[in-house]
Amino acid sequence: MTTYDGRAYLAAVDSKYDVIMVDAYQDITIPFQMSSAEFFKMVRSHLTPEGIMVVNMNLRSEAKDGINTYLSDTISSVFPQVRTVDVSGNTNRILFAGENIPQWSSFAKATDLCVTDDPEKKTALTRFFGEMRFDLRAYEGTGYILTDDKAPVELLGMRAIDRLVSDELAVYRQMYNEKGIRYVLDELL
Repeated sequence: MTTYDGRAYLAAVDSKYDVIMVDAYQDITIPFQMSSAEFFKMVRSHLTPEGIMVVNMNLRSEAKDGINTYLSDTISSVFPQVRTVDVSGNTNRILFAGENIPQWSSFAKATDLCVTDDPEKKTALTRFFGEMRFDLRAYEGTGYILTDDKAPVELLGMRAIDRLVSDELAVYRQMYNEKGIRYVLDELL
């Protein structure tokens, strides 16, 4: 396992990998150089024929013009198969991309091969892959492509945060409209 700036590392090596994990996105801080078609082409060139890229998208969004759509569309323009699954209990969405996404039995075997002395981590992985079996969805691109010349990830990330805040505020707006300011303040304090 190697931890490094993904694009710089891949540019410096000739190695091929079975799995490349892209976990460089945190809320709205998405490095543009690791979100473009050029980057994902580089990742694909470093995968074995059966290799898979796994992307942890930290902000779940259903917006048709949102950051996840742009990332997923960009990835699907490079890889023939793309699947996504939402992680229960948080806002993460995991994306798998490759030439041929393996059958479920391969994912189950992967948890058996996981090296950890922490039984809680092993249990969490087993649960995650068990849940994923039912929720993994094929992704079809819609044409929103990020490139090295055009990757407005900061603006897309801010839009996603704005939508999340707006959704949260809607709950308090409804409380205010139904029960008044005193009720909202009591709920917050």
